[in-house]
Amino acid sequence: MILSAQNITSDQYPFIGGKAKNLSKLLEQGFQVPDFIVIKSDFLMSLLPEGLTRTESIDWIDSMEFPEKLISQLSLFMKDKAHVAVRSSAVMEDGEKASFAGQFSSELYVNQEGLIQAIRAVWKSAYQESVWQYQKQLKVEGSPEMAIILQEMVPAEKSGVAFGIHPVSMKPDELLINANFGLGEGIVSGEMNTDSYLYCGDELAEVNVADKTQMVVHDINGGKGTLIKALNAEERQKQVLSEQECQEVFTALKKLESHFKKTQDIEFAFYNNQFYLLQSRPVTTTIRSKQRIIWDNSNIIESYPGVTRPLTFSFISDSYKVAYSLFSGYLGVKESLIKKYEYIFQNTLGLINGRVYYNLNTWYQMLAMVPGYSINARYMETMMGVKEKFDISDDFRLSKTKAWFSVLLMAVRMIRRMFQLPAKRKSFKELLDKVISEYRSLDYDQLSAEELLTYYRNFERQLLNEWKAPLLNDFFAMIWFGMLKKYAEKDLKSANQNIHNDLLCGSRDIISVEPVHRTVEIASFIQKEEVLKNDFLTLKEEQLWRKLAKPDQQNYKALAKLVNAYLADFGQRCVGELKLETESYAQKPEKFMKVLKAYVQNEINEEKISSTLEVELRTKAEAEVNRKLRYKPIKKWWFKIVLRQARSMVSNRENLRFERTRAFGIVRKLFSAMGDRFLELGLIDDARDIFFLTKNEIAEIIEGRSANQSLKAFILLRKEDFLSFEKEEAPAERIESKGVVYARHNSFYDSLLEVHEGDLVGIGCSPGKVKAKVKYVKSPDEVASVEGDILITSSTDPGWVTLFPTASAIIVERGSLLSHSAIVSREMGIPCIVGVSGLLKTLKTGDEIVMDGSTGTIKILKQFER
Repeated sequence: MILSAQNITSDQYPFIGGKAKNLSKLLEQGFQVPDFIVIKSDFLMSLLPEGLTRTESIDWIDSMEFPEKLISQLSLFMKDKAHVAVRSSAVMEDGEKASFAGQFSSELYVNQEGLIQAIRAVWKSAYQESVWQYQKQLKVEGSPEMAIILQEMVPAEKSGVAFGIHPVSMKPDELLINANFGLGEGIVSGEMNTDSYLYCGDELAEVNVADKTQMVVHDINGGKGTLIKALNAEERQKQVLSEQECQEVFTALKKLESHFKKTQDIEFAFYNNQFYLLQSRPVTTTIRSKQRIIWDNSNIIESYPGVTRPLTFSFISDSYKVAYSLFSGYLGVKESLIKKYEYIFQNTLGLINGRVYYNLNTWYQMLAMVPGYSINARYMETMMGVKEKFDISDDFRLSKTKAWFSVLLMAVRMIRRMFQLPAKRKSFKELLDKVISEYRSLDYDQLSAEELLTYYRNFERQLLNEWKAPLLNDFFAMIWFGMLKKYAEKDLKSANQNIHNDLLCGSRDIISVEPVHRTVEIASFIQKEEVLKNDFLTLKEEQLWRKLAKPDQQNYKALAKLVNAYLADFGQRCVGELKLETESYAQKPEKFMKVLKAYVQNEINEEKISSTLEVELRTKAEAEVNRKLRYKPIKKWWFKIVLRQARSMVSNRENLRFERTRAFGIVRKLFSAMGDRFLELGLIDDARDIFFLTKNEIAEIIEGRSANQSLKAFILLRKEDFLSFEKEEAPAERIESKGVVYARHNSFYDSLLEVHEGDLVGIGCSPGKVKAKVKYVKSPDEVASVEGDILITSSTDPGWVTLFPTASAIIVERGSLLSHSAIVSREMGIPCIVGVSGLLKTLKTGDEIVMDGSTGTIKILKQFER
C-alpha cells in the first residue's frame, strides 16, 4: 500500500513510478532528499473498477471513500510534519523515452486537513485529455497508472532547475542552471524570470542576473498552498546563487551523470545553506548530431496543402531533383559538381508530419553553387530571401576570377535563352499535348500493373527532362517582376505603393481565371432554364450527374455538352490538384456538380462577376507611368520593356502551372489504375491504398524487390500515421530540426517566426478596401459559398477559384505577390492580401475587420470572445 523512502527495493520499482524510483536512487547516492513515502500504483489501481473510461475514472476518484488503513498510515507520516508536497509518480514518468514534465499535477504546502483532496487531484491528473495527447504525440504506450509521493516540504529560500546539456544549443560541453528566490514552482512552469548560470566545460563562463519581479512562497495566512509575492527593488537585481552554490549544483549534476550514465536535468532548493535535491531525470532531448535543418513551407503549401500522401511525395521529390539539377546546369554549375552533390538535389523537400516543406539548407547550398555567389553572396541571399546561414563546403565556391568569367558566360547564355523562351514554351506545350493525347487514348482498365508501370516510366522519361521551359519562365518571372517593382519605386515615386501590381491587372491571357468564366457560363445557362435551375436547387450532386451522364431531355443534352467540354479542358483543375491522391473533377464529376449548385444557389452569373476594376486599375497605373516619365524617353522606353516582359512572364508562369496540372493528371490516372490492379490481385483492401505507398515501393512489389510482402499490414500502419497527422495541428510555416529528423525530440511545433500581436499586416496584392465579417474556410469542399464575407484561409491553389466570386475580399496567411491567389484575385478584381503572419491565430469566423488590398493593412474592429 505505502512504502517509506528507506524501504524501497528494486522489486518495487514497477509500482512506484519514475519519480519515486529516481528519488530512492538519489538517497542511495547520499544526496540530501526531503523525507517521503509512496502510495503504490497497484494499490491505487485496485481501488478502481475495471473498464472505466478516462472521464468515468475521474468521477470515481472524486466520489470514492479511501480505506481507513491508508488514512491511518498517512496520519502517521504527517505526525511530525506541518506540510508536505503531494507529487505525481506515474509509471511512465521521468523515463528515458519521455519525461512527462508538467503533464501531471502537484500540490504544495498541503496540511493534514487537505491531504485526501490533494491526493485525489494528483491522481485524477493521470486521466486528463492532455496526458493522452502527449502520449500519442511521443508514441509512448502504456496505461495511466499513477503512484503518489508525499514529501516533506522544504521552505526553500532559493530554488532552481539545471540541465546537464544546454537545452537550446544542445552542446554537450555546456551546462545551464536557472534559479530564483522562493519555491521552484514558478521556474518549472516558465512563468517567472530567472538568473542563468552557464558552464562551459568545468568553468562558470557566464552569469546573467535577470530582473526578477516575483517569487513563489508559502501562503502563511491561508495555512496551506502557495502564493506569488512581489520582490522588492533590491531583491529584483540581486544575484540568486553564489559561486559556491553554483558549484554544488554543478558537482551534483556531474555525479548523477556519472552514476546514471545519462545526462540529467534536476530540480533543487537551498534552505539554511543546505542543498536539497528534489528531482532528477534523464534529459529526453539529448542530440549528439550537430545537424540543424530549417524547414519552410510558406510557398510550397500553395501547391501541396494539408497532409500529402507518400506516393505524391516520392513522385515530387524525384521531380524536383531532376528539374533543379537541370536548372543548376543552366545557371553555370558544373556537371561534375552537380553529380558530386547529387544528394543535395535529392533533399530539396522534406515530409514533416505529412506536410511538404522546403529544406532550406539544401536550397542555400544549391544557391552557393551558382558562380555569382562567390562574387556577391549577401546580395544573392537577400534576393532569394535566405534568412539563415548554413555551413557551405569550399567545393561549392569558385575563385572570384573564375566566378566572374562563369557569370559573364552564364549571362550571355541566359540572354540567349530568354529570347528563345517563347519558342521553347511553344514546343514544350506541343510535346505535352502530344504525350497527353497518347495517354488519354489508353484503355487503363485493360492494362496490367506491369504495363502501367512501364507506361509511367515512359511518361516520366518523355517529359521530366523536358521541363526546361517552365523552370526558365519561373526564373525570368522572378527577375522581371523584381525589376518592375524596383523601377516603379525608383523612377515613379508613386503615392500608390502597389502601382507595380496595378500594372499587372487585367491580363486576359491567364488561364487560371478561365475555369471561373466557364463555370459561370454554365451556371448562367442553368439559371435561364427553369427545369435545370429547379433541379440544381433541389437535387443532390449524385442525382444531377446521373441525369447528365445519360441525358434524355434537350436542355440536359445541351448542358451535358457544356459540362463534358469543361471536364475535358479543366477536369484536373481542382483543390489539391498536384496531389496524386486528390480525386479530380474528371474522376469524380459529382464534385463539379457541387460547385455548379453553389453558383446557382448564390445566383452567380456573368453579369454578377463582371468587373471593370482590373482594367481601370491598369489604365490608371499606365497613365501615371506616362505622366511621370513623359520627359524621360530612355527611362520610359526601358520601363515599358520591363513591364512587357514582367506581364508576359507572370502570365505564362501561371499558364505553365496549368500544364503541370495536366501532366500530373496523367500520373494520377496511371497510379489510380495500378491501385485497381492491386485490389484485383488481393494485395490491398482498397484501391486508394496505393497512395500510401511510395513510387519505389510500388515498383518493388511489381518486380519482386520488396522487403514488405505483408502489404496490407504495412499499409495499415502507415495509414494510422497519416490519418493521425490530419487530426493534429499543422506545424508552423518555418520550423527547425536537430540531428536525426524523425527522432522523438523533433516535435516540429516550435515556430521560428515571431508571433504577431494587435492589428495585422500582409502584402497588398489586389486593391480595394472592404469592411465585413471574416469567414475561415479550411477547404473549399467545406462550403458552397462565403456569402459575401471576407474569405480567410491558410493557402490557396487553383482549385479555390470557384469559391472566389462568392467572397467580398480574400486574405491568405501564406503566399507572395507571385502566388496564385495574388495573380487570380488581381485578374478578377477582388481585393486581396497575402503573406499575413498570425492570421489564423488572430482571426476567427465572425470577427469584423477592415482590410485594404492596396496597403496590406487589416484593422480588427470586433472580435468574439475565445
